[in-house]
Amino acid sequence: MKKSNLILILFIIVKFILQYSLISPEYELQRDEYLHLDQGNHLAWGYISVPPVSSWISWVIEALGGSVFWIKFFPALFGVLTIVVVWKAIEELKGGLFACVLASLGLLFSALLRLNMLYQPNSLDVLLWTSFFYILIKYVNTEKTSWLYWGAAIFGIGILNKYNIVFLALGFIPALLITKQRKIFTNPHTYGAVLLVLIIILPNLIWQYNNNFPVVHHMKELSEYQLVNVNRFDFLKSQLLFFIGVTFVILFGFYALLFYKSFERIRFFFWGYVITISVFMFFRAKDYYAVGIYPIYIGFGAVYLEEILKSGWKRFLKPICILHPILLFLPIYNLAFPNKPPESIVQNPDSYKKIGLLRWEDGKDHSLPQDFADMLGWKELAQKVDKEYSRLSKSGNTLVLCDNYGQAGAINFYSKKGVKAVSFNADYINWMDLSKKYKNLVRVKDAQENELQKTGAFFNYSILADSVTNPYARGRGTVIFSFEDAKIDIRKRLQNEIDEVKSRN
Repeated sequence: MKKSNLILILFIIVKFILQYSLISPEYELQRDEYLHLDQGNHLAWGYISVPPVSSWISWVIEALGGSVFWIKFFPALFGVLTIVVVWKAIEELKGGLFACVLASLGLLFSALLRLNMLYQPNSLDVLLWTSFFYILIKYVNTEKTSWLYWGAAIFGIGILNKYNIVFLALGFIPALLITKQRKIFTNPHTYGAVLLVLIIILPNLIWQYNNNFPVVHHMKELSEYQLVNVNRFDFLKSQLLFFIGVTFVILFGFYALLFYKSFERIRFFFWGYVITISVFMFFRAKDYYAVGIYPIYIGFGAVYLEEILKSGWKRFLKPICILHPILLFLPIYNLAFPNKPPESIVQNPDSYKKIGLLRWEDGKDHSLPQDFADMLGWKELAQKVDKEYSRLSKSGNTLVLCDNYGQAGAINFYSKKGVKAVSFNADYINWMDLSKKYKNLVRVKDAQENELQKTGAFFNYSILADSVTNPYARGRGTVIFSFEDAKIDIRKRLQNEIDEVKSRN
């Protein structure tokens, strides 16, 4: 076996080991992961929250046993494949082993570790961006039309995974048009590839049409309540930090795209980056939306650095380049990941506080970083709901209704009693089974409010049954109400609420 292939296999092994060591066993899944997993039980061509690819992967995970090992395996696998694709792209650009190792270290010790830690569409999104860029390079180098159709397949799957990949098209179509590679638009197979994309995404477009285009409402909601608060300067600042160990490599990549003769045919990648980032900034996108654009540029920079460091005194800078991403990662490893028990962080908060990791969305400092706290308390919630559900189910059909998708998804994931919790939030609003007449209700609320009085009026018995008590959980204080022996058929009230929520959407 070639030396380069052995080293690539080593990177693959290290990547998998790192991903599985980043989360201390005290932590559970994160709220979004529960929703994506539940989508695998409700296969469709679209969802309110995301396109359908996540649900297909969730179905596979369930078929494999549904364990946490498999849940974490797929984002880790997508991270591994991102490294492999960049490695192959470097080889296509005539880069050698130094370039491959430098780029792989930059990808290994980067924000991708955080991204590949969670089961969300983001990991596959980065892989698909990188794969599309690799295919674009292959097409430019060979001009074989088959690469156009491979690119179309990747782009179509990308849309079915996360609509974010549309930004790639918005950035790179103009970039191609203003460079010599505009000739791609004179190739009739380019339009055949566009047709293939449309065929791939057509089932999702039909689903969107039949469901009044929830993606439009989702984007409007994002724009009004989240993206409006995005600071464009902070967006740019974050771009320098995602791959901090090889930021200098990315900058060399930009320079090479402009001035390195061997990259003349792919110069459009420079303008593609500029336009894509500008579009992201115009729409006030979240900083991590742009992560997928960088892996290939790390490859460009690595190839150019290998060329300029190949002889003379400059060759002695190679070890420094190799060590740079490793040395910068070491202090980050101790702070950026939930790899310590909550008690350890609470007892040693200074380092976390110093760099603002304990500050939550409410602007206050808490005992744990918000992301870590969002991975606690779910199992406790499910166990307590199970207990109440078992008691009530003895007297009739019992519905478990939650305030948000995180609660519903976590209960469904951890339940030992076959609970199928629902919510008026996210996709759960479409998954309510109103064919049954419910006699009892378990209501999971973020806070007590006046639930006993408001909902209790429709039942003969009502109590505050329990709550989440984990002191470190973001959901601490989540309340479980128990309502028994309904005086009315509650399905009509549920349907009215569903209609009201959907009318607002």
